[in-house]
Amino acid sequence: MRLTISIITVCFNSAKTIEETLQSVIAQDYSNIEYIVVDGGSTDETLAILQRYRQHIHTLISEPDEGIYAAMNKGIKLAKGDIVGLIHSDDYYAHPQVISRVANVFQDAQVQACYGDLIYFSTHSPHQVVRYWRSSAFKTGLFSKGWCPPHPTFFVRREVYERLGGFDCHYRMGNDVELMMRFLEKHRISSIYLPEVLVKMRLGGVSNRHVKNIIEQNRNILLAAKRLALPISVWKFVLYKLFNRLSQFMTKSGGIDPYVK
Repeated sequence: MRLTISIITVCFNSAKTIEETLQSVIAQDYSNIEYIVVDGGSTDETLAILQRYRQHIHTLISEPDEGIYAAMNKGIKLAKGDIVGLIHSDDYYAHPQVISRVANVFQDAQVQACYGDLIYFSTHSPHQVVRYWRSSAFKTGLFSKGWCPPHPTFFVRREVYERLGGFDCHYRMGNDVELMMRFLEKHRISSIYLPEVLVKMRLGGVSNRHVKNIIEQNRNILLAAKRLALPISVWKFVLYKLFNRLSQFMTKSGGIDPYVK
C-alpha cells in the first residue's frame, strides 16, 4: 500500500534558513508526499523564496497566527495524508531516504508513530556536530525521567491527531513534549524507534536560547504531566534530564556530521 506522507513546515521571517528546509523535502526519493507550508505573515524574503518553490508545495497559506503551535495545528487540520510529520524552517532532513524509511515503517498497520535521532549543528560550522540527540524505544515511565523523542523526527498517523487532538496551546513552550507525552505515555499509542539520524537542526532554538526559556519549558512539561495525571518526581525529572542532556553534548559521533550535504 502506497501511503501518503503529509509534511508540514511552519515559518515566520525565515528567509535565512527556509531554502535548505524546502530543498531537503524536495530531495526526498519518496514521491507520495503532500507538502504544506504555513507562513505567519512574513515581512522578509520568506514568501519570495516560497514562491520560487511553489510547484513543490501542495498547500501554502500566509496569514497572522497565534504562535508556532497554533500554526502547526492549522497545518495538521489541512493535512490529507495517512501520516503527518513536521519539519521546522531552520531544520532539514538528514538525507533523501528519510521519508522512504518512515513510510516503510508504517507499512505495518499496527504502528501509529515512529521517530529517530537528531543532530544539532553550529550555524557557523554546519558540518560540525554540537549535540547528538540519540533517542531510544519508548518504555512506560520514560517521560518522568525527562526523556522524549526529538519532535522534528516524530511522525504520526493522521487518525491519531483526529482522535487525540493536536498541540495544547495552553502553554507557551514545551507543547511538543506535552503532545508526545500525551500520545505515548497517556494513551499508549504504538511506536517504532528508527536508530538513525533523520533530522539536522541548528543549535539555538527559541526554547534553548536562554536559561529562562529552558526553565519555563521544563516547568510547563511538569505542569502538563500533572494535568495528564502522570506520576512524576520533580527531582528525578531534573536529574535525569541533566544527565541525558550532558550525554548528548558528549556523544557527537566523532564530532563530524555523518550526513554531510
